Amino acid sequence: MAETATEGGAIRLREYETVLLIKPEVSDEGVERIKERIRSTVARDGGKVLKFTHWGKKKTAFPVAKQQRAIFVHANFLGGPKTVAEIERNLAISEDVTKFMSQRLADNVDPETRQVEPDVKLTGDADERPRTEREAAPESQAAAPESQAAAPESQAAATESQAAATEGERA
Repeated sequence: MAETATEGGAIRLREYETVLLIKPEVSDEGVERIKERIRSTVARDGGKVLKFTHWGKKKTAFPVAKQQRAIFVHANFLGGPKTVAEIERNLAISEDVTKFMSQRLADNVDPETRQVEPDVKLTGDADERPRTEREAAPESQAAAPESQAAAPESQAAATESQAAATEGERA
């Protein structure tokens, strides 16, 4: 049992989150299999899965397992340290999971007070966004002439303040 503390017979668990990076070529069915494996591990150890958030395929900050992209999944659950160790053991032997990290969020949580939320799948991959920073660049260049026109005025003001400062030093 994943119990960490009891108060008056009520079971208390810890709240954890795990973020995992899955290889980008894995299908939605493969992602669902990984999520079901986590669900079964948590349930077997007496915990409770609160929510899964499927963030979709995103570009990573650096190559992970020689891949520039990965499927990001966030799991939020209640359990004990043994539950987390078993989940991480399963993720480590999975060929589809490239990285994972678990974090304890809270201690002494009553599982009866926490509601299970439906899984969320965020739509739209990073490559499907309608505008990129490069597309926004022409607009910023169009605004540049206005700022350049204001530049001589600000340069003149800066020159005047420098001149006033030097006169103040001489006096």
